[in-house]
Amino acid sequence: MEHRIMNKTIWLLLALVLLPLTLSAQKKEMSQAKQWIKAGNNLENAEQSMRKLLTDSANRRNDKIWELLFNAVKKQYEQGNEKLYLKQQYDTAKLFTLNKKMFEVLESFDSIDAEPDAKGRVTLKFRRKHADFLRPYRTNLLNGGMFFVDKRNYPEAFSMLSTYIDCGKQPLFSDFDFMAKDSLKIREAAYWALFSAYKMKKPEGVFRYLDLAVLDTAHRAYTLQYLAETYLMKNDTVHWLSTLEEGFRDYPRFTYFFPHLADYYSHHDQMQKALLLADRALGVDPGNLVYQYAKANVLLNTGSYKECIELCDRIIAADNTMADAYLTAGLAFFNQAVELDKNVRLTPQQKAELQTLYHNALPYLEQYRKLAPERKDKWSLPLYTIYLNLNMGKEFDEINKVISEAKK
Repeated sequence: MEHRIMNKTIWLLLALVLLPLTLSAQKKEMSQAKQWIKAGNNLENAEQSMRKLLTDSANRRNDKIWELLFNAVKKQYEQGNEKLYLKQQYDTAKLFTLNKKMFEVLESFDSIDAEPDAKGRVTLKFRRKHADFLRPYRTNLLNGGMFFVDKRNYPEAFSMLSTYIDCGKQPLFSDFDFMAKDSLKIREAAYWALFSAYKMKKPEGVFRYLDLAVLDTAHRAYTLQYLAETYLMKNDTVHWLSTLEEGFRDYPRFTYFFPHLADYYSHHDQMQKALLLADRALGVDPGNLVYQYAKANVLLNTGSYKECIELCDRIIAADNTMADAYLTAGLAFFNQAVELDKNVRLTPQQKAELQTLYHNALPYLEQYRKLAPERKDKWSLPLYTIYLNLNMGKEFDEINKVISEAKK
């Protein structure tokens, strides 16, 4: 017991001896930082020195250290701004970063200023002064965010835009009600923050301001696209699909939602949904060849060959370079021939019909081959079958060679 008391006494004496030395060193650092700030040099050193002091929990409520830290950052910003004003060489990105630092320092300082004292009382000594000072600089957070988006520096863009948006939630700015009075710009900032997070492939960032981003009507279609792709990134098919459906419902002419929905329905054998989707799209834009082709493809897959061929012919009449329309029409004839040829015994009438179907399929598939020569996987086997059945020896030998080479 006596040994423990002696140890505590020794530590207490050491603390009493070291405390003045610590306070003296701290005072010296603060004095040096103040001199640097006044002279306008070594400002980064002054900033780092004060940040280091604030890592000590004993200093976190020291107003003078916070003020020196802020003044060191502010002075750096003012010097950079002056250089740009005078058209001298200066890093614009650094100026935007310093602007953001001013907000970060004073927001942190405000959280200390708002802490209750030993009697539970809160006396806000600096909030109004600091909020009034920062308010004119807030626009630079949005400008900085857009600057970094343009530079494709998405991490910095997201950070800058987050600081801008979060001003609306910071107690420091509670008197200004930014969320209500600056709602349009906040929604736009939320969209670009979401975009930046999407580019970084960070789902948590995409969702952080989603509630605000979807209210930005100018970019809402893109917001839904990036949201859908984020769900796909997370392998969340349910939400991916519902977002595609919402996007198509609200923006049927937007190029992203329809093809992904049509592809999903077709690949999951939901042909009725695919057909309804195509009809809905054509109801909005009847002349859209993409929508027409999507319907033609569904008609092919559901065996509605006559309607399919008629629609493909209309597409080709409007655009004779649309390769897939030739393929689809050709397959509509070809598939009928293959089905008919499955019969063990064909009547003379059926044999004639079979030949007619192969003849009808031929020009479509040959034209598809001309337009898409690289798609051997699509045209080679149907043409092989047609040439064989129509006794087209020269053409058969050529296509047989193509298939043989493809297998090597």
